[in-house]
Amino acid sequence: MRILLAQNALYYPAYGGGDRSNRLLLEALAARGHACRVVARIARFGAAGHAQYLRELERRGVSPLASEDGVVTFRRAGVEVHVVTHHPNLRAYFGAQIAAFEPDAILASTDDPAQLLLEAALRSDARTVYLARATLALPFGPDCAFPSAAKTEMLRQAHAVVGVSRYVADYIRQWSGIPAVDVPISLLDPPPYADLGRFENEFVTLVNPCAVKGISIFLELADRMPQVRFAGVPTWGTTQADRAALARRANVTLLDPVDNVDEILRRTRVLVVPSLWAEARSRIVVEAMLRGVPVIASNLGGIPEAKLGVDYLLPVRPIERYGPALDEQMVPRADVPTQDIGPWQAALERLLTDRAHYDELSRASRQAALAEAATLSVAPFEKLLLEQVSQMGQAVPPAKVQPAGGALDHLSPDRRKLLALRLHRISGQGRIAAGELRLFCFPHAGGGITAFKAWADRLPRSVAVVPMRPPRRKKPYSMAELVAALGEAVEAHLDQPFAFFGHSMGAIVAFELARLLRRRNRPAPRLLVASGARAPQFRRGHVPPPEPSEAQFVEALRRLEGTPREVLDNPNLLQLILPALREDAAIYRHYIYAEEPPLDCPIRAYGGAEDPNVSRAHLDEWAAQTTAAFGVRVFPGGHFYLQTCRAEFLAALARDLTG
Repeated sequence: MRILLAQNALYYPAYGGGDRSNRLLLEALAARGHACRVVARIARFGAAGHAQYLRELERRGVSPLASEDGVVTFRRAGVEVHVVTHHPNLRAYFGAQIAAFEPDAILASTDDPAQLLLEAALRSDARTVYLARATLALPFGPDCAFPSAAKTEMLRQAHAVVGVSRYVADYIRQWSGIPAVDVPISLLDPPPYADLGRFENEFVTLVNPCAVKGISIFLELADRMPQVRFAGVPTWGTTQADRAALARRANVTLLDPVDNVDEILRRTRVLVVPSLWAEARSRIVVEAMLRGVPVIASNLGGIPEAKLGVDYLLPVRPIERYGPALDEQMVPRADVPTQDIGPWQAALERLLTDRAHYDELSRASRQAALAEAATLSVAPFEKLLLEQVSQMGQAVPPAKVQPAGGALDHLSPDRRKLLALRLHRISGQGRIAAGELRLFCFPHAGGGITAFKAWADRLPRSVAVVPMRPPRRKKPYSMAELVAALGEAVEAHLDQPFAFFGHSMGAIVAFELARLLRRRNRPAPRLLVASGARAPQFRRGHVPPPEPSEAQFVEALRRLEGTPREVLDNPNLLQLILPALREDAAIYRHYIYAEEPPLDCPIRAYGGAEDPNVSRAHLDEWAAQTTAAFGVRVFPGGHFYLQTCRAEFLAALARDLTG
């Protein structure tokens, strides 16, 4: 499989549990022979951050394959990593990587609570699998910081949702009705695991001291136990105010985060995890127990699962409210309740004074965690991905890891994106889903197949949506070549009822393909839906006009309102899409209608009421192309009404397909 991870956070080096878990998951999939790529980002974009990140990689012996145009690319453990440092548009770059990599599956997760990358993933032709690693970042239920019906609806469009723990999967099912599953996605570093728990170790340690992680309990323990040495390891949630509060305590030491957690745990006597939010699972709990370090943790969320039946689980008053703003670390500001420190102090004092009890808890922790580690495998998650890909009707190609020194490594990210977009001509062949009626869909000039992907959820289950583009082995230069290539692609899939839908240039493609099938004595579509296009006879005797200048072409794109403004206003991104658009537009510009008898299949002509190029009269003329039933539907909107009036459009299409 080809697997793309969308990570709206740092991938490597990463100190947060969810970020490290994503990395280990992808590396495990790569080790099993799958081609894996990730698009990630640094915390703060800019030239300074770009330079700092290159220094971080150099210190770790990582040599970038490229570091141009605000993106650093390198390979680690079989995974190709793209880290955006100051590229002008993260989502656009991610979209370009979807086009370049053509993944079978895209992994998105709760590290992207704004769903910036999830939305782009759902528009692709890949299966989108959502990894839920934090209930706080979900848009529903009592644990979430910012409820959102729209974002919940977006999440429903994922092909699979996986919870990092039973708690998370149950939470999702209970509060959204989304059928989340629980399979291991929080893998561990490979063994061996050093036995580091020692009664003589230096510190009582808290990793990521911040409000939601229980810094208030940690600071109170430090104040009540001045003879004990404490250590805080600031990571993604620690604010400057948190650092200042820690620094004011003489018995608290700040430790830098490290790539190898052993460096911290070998100095840790007891790990405290006094989280006040519902932890999804807490990776650091299992990692400490594996090394024989006793853990005192709050009895919230998925932490009991991580503790594996070993003491201590202690009560806390959980956070119930978050303010409307984010702090400097982009974490919701929490209303932290007053806590009862008594149970925490008593448990910690016993562990720090009763050596026999400490040693017994250390042994029990390590034994339970080693047994858990022995059962963890990427295989269940790999099976889930394979099942998802197989549901697309696509035969999964043999897994193959791409070599580190690829033929495109010398190209800048922009040039690679340009090449990818020019080559992104995917055929629906091999992706035929089950259904009583196959709906072959043909896009507008320069359009990809991704626009049709989400239609399946809004159309009857009896309709199998099959996006179509010509096969990549030969680039067509004329309408005849394009239609002939598509004819080859659909030939093997005419064994059951089918319909054609084409938008703009795609309507003419669908029309000419129906005529080609008739000439070959092949079955006719049950219905032809021509959208956003003048009837083909308007091209009778057509004399192709001169090729427009780039400025004229871009202005036409603006008028049609189908290309994102963020692309049209960005010269670099614009240069990536123009070649593909102009190639398709040239095919349509030179199309000349040839007389043939009308088709025998019904035709529906769809259009937008405000389309500047296609009027109602243009739509009405499609009636001349059929001897069967004909109808016109006009929707609010312009040339791309099917985007702006999507619900009404798909409801009408469903009626026409099943009526």
